Amino acid sequence: MRYADTLLADGEHIVVRSRQHPLAMVLDARWALVAWGIALLGLLLAYLFKPSGSVLDIISWITLIAFVAGLVLFFVYAWRWTAQDYLITNRRILKVDGVLNKRAADSSLEKINDAVLDQNLLGRVFDYGDLDILTAADTAIDRYRMLAHAPAFKREMLNQKHALEEDLAGNLPSPPLGAAPPAAPSAATTATRLEELNALRDQGLITPAEYEAKRAELLQRL
Repeated sequence: MRYADTLLADGEHIVVRSRQHPLAMVLDARWALVAWGIALLGLLLAYLFKPSGSVLDIISWITLIAFVAGLVLFFVYAWRWTAQDYLITNRRILKVDGVLNKRAADSSLEKINDAVLDQNLLGRVFDYGDLDILTAADTAIDRYRMLAHAPAFKREMLNQKHALEEDLAGNLPSPPLGAAPPAAPSAATTATRLEELNALRDQGLITPAEYEAKRAELLQRL
């Protein structure tokens, strides 16, 4: 069982499991590629110039060290990549990183306002993108960099958010039998709200159309 699966609550199940695109792992492991480039250069020098003695020994050791260093670095970055879990469940999104030291960040679906997806040309070709998750205050709470299948991830996240909101709305308690209907607002309360509405219009915070609609609604409740 993966670490992320142990974080699920009762009744929570995984809908989508993803991680960064493999290209992100290759870019992070660029120093491993540099080390392998040095090893390849050493082999070319040995083949083209055919040195001997101590020069050959130095080139051989540099080539060997560079190759082994590149192998170790690439293994570390590949291990980090395989340890990633970017999950959408029926309740939240969950991002887990780390090999030995784990970091888990989650956001409840009902608190998510929107998600901003950025895809460059390569991202559209290879199906990855950067996804910023936004709260109701339009504040980014997490960024999913070079997320594999990012458009599908965002679409399913919004689908699960909608399903959760419908489920919560359907489970709202009904008023007790015989309960009196909510009292209509008093004239004083309505007057206060109209003054507040006028202030919002004068400050340009609402449009004239919104002002008229809200004013008609308040007057209708009297």
